[in-house]
Amino acid sequence: MNIDTTPTRMQAVQSPIIPIVAELIRQHPGTISLGQEVVSYGPPPEAIAQISQFLSDPENHKYRSVQGMPPLLKQIETKLKRENRIELDNRRQVVVTAGSNMGFLNAVLAITNPGDEIILQTPYYFNHEMAVTIAGCRLVLVATDDNYQLRPEAIQQAITERTRAVVTISPNNPTGVVYPEADLRQVNELCRTHGIYHIHDEAYEYFIYGDAHHVSAAALPDSSNHTISLYSLSKAYGFASWRIGYMVIPAHLLTSVMKIQDTNVICPPVVSQYAALGALQAGVAYCQERLGAIAEIRQLMLHELNQIKEFCTIPPTSGAFYFFLKVHTDQTSMQLVERLIQEYRVAVIPGSTFGIETGCYLRVGYGALQRETATVGIGRLVNGLKSILK
Repeated sequence: MNIDTTPTRMQAVQSPIIPIVAELIRQHPGTISLGQEVVSYGPPPEAIAQISQFLSDPENHKYRSVQGMPPLLKQIETKLKRENRIELDNRRQVVVTAGSNMGFLNAVLAITNPGDEIILQTPYYFNHEMAVTIAGCRLVLVATDDNYQLRPEAIQQAITERTRAVVTISPNNPTGVVYPEADLRQVNELCRTHGIYHIHDEAYEYFIYGDAHHVSAAALPDSSNHTISLYSLSKAYGFASWRIGYMVIPAHLLTSVMKIQDTNVICPPVVSQYAALGALQAGVAYCQERLGAIAEIRQLMLHELNQIKEFCTIPPTSGAFYFFLKVHTDQTSMQLVERLIQEYRVAVIPGSTFGIETGCYLRVGYGALQRETATVGIGRLVNGLKSILK
């Protein structure tokens, strides 16, 4: 192999789509992005106040615990018990991570050998697919139903002797759906019966609308030995760039996860851990106070999208801050994204990056914009789709 030849393993990893779309936006000034995965508001004052506490102790500029600061671990334990109904005991451990993406990669590396299989639901979150491929594992894709809900029977049929985990995300990125407790319970029981892990991503746990109810898989009965739960503070507390989250894992995985984390990052950024401590002290109320504004933008966008039902299908959603549209066209999703940016100055994310091989799908996000900008953006999207597809 020539030294400048990319190894086959990395050739199989898709290029991150967000920088690609960002470059198209840069080339077309004035484009409004409906593709971002963040909220419009910033962190709570309690998080900012903790930065002074961090700076007051010179020891904080040195390495700290690989697992996370004890005060933060204690605060997370309280939150998990109060909000998620997850009791921490000798069967479970919490590890603070530099975001939930790191938590996912930690989990995959800790439970697999190269060549093992990980089951993802399609459409999947693209960074999950990338992590599985980087780890040298084989993706097994199971399609969700027409409303992007789980198909437990299909998941069961996909399990083989090489399967190591089933991955679920609820509330879901990219579709915005919330999985019912009965379906998550069925998947979790499948994993327990087959002796494999259930990796459940809960990054959008607070972003719930209407009568939907968020369920933590690790709160289900008999789940402690095989359930890995991933959490992020980026969405709810408005500091995505600070890279801080945590994972709840079976205790028997702690040694492996600590080895991986020590190699990769040594310790989660201590300054961000201080901010996380302040954010958790502010609590879920901080997000809930702002959720109403996001819900209003959601309804505004849904109203506008319903005007173009002849051009696209809009499955019902009740979580996160996304719609995942099925567009009735022979164009590829990337071709449509490029035209929308170039001709109508509005950006969305192509469905192809989420593992949809056939058809044209677009992920439309609404969490990152103020109402006025969102109104203009969705107007451009609706007008663009009408003009392109008529």
